[in-house]
Amino acid sequence: MTIVETLIAIFISAIMLTQVCALWFYSTRSFAAQASYTTLDQDCQRALDWMSRDIRQATNLTSFATNRIVLKTLAGQDLTFDLSQRKLRRTLAAGAPMTLLKDCEWVSFGMYQRTPISGSYDQYSTTNIATCKLIEVNWKCSRRPYPTASQQTEYMQSARIVLRSK
Repeated sequence: MTIVETLIAIFISAIMLTQVCALWFYSTRSFAAQASYTTLDQDCQRALDWMSRDIRQATNLTSFATNRIVLKTLAGQDLTFDLSQRKLRRTLAAGAPMTLLKDCEWVSFGMYQRTPISGSYDQYSTTNIATCKLIEVNWKCSRRPYPTASQQTEYMQSARIVLRSK
């Protein structure tokens, strides 16, 4: 084997190794992003399940703001959902808040009547707490899939939940 053949073999090996390393790097980043999306999806679903259960069992809405709601439970206690320090929190009466969701950028609540608009799947919005029979919940979460990531993974959730005890 001559030196020219050896140099050509080293050159081809270096190109192949570079391609394998680039593919490995890209795959690792893609898997980290997919894992982040999956975790966000699971966390958001779990938070929505908690909220849906609590809102459906509430007797009425006692206080409303676009980023905070207070409900009255069957036991007569106040139940609050709000956003504080990028965390969606659930607070029952004067107890310690329970974090339902981390990395939450914003939360928005809406009040609606139960009656659908004719020819539509939408409901009539309301500004009166007494006529609120349906609560809309929207939020957006984001996080970096790994500490040095330049891009964030984002997840948005939206749901309309009926107050069934009302």
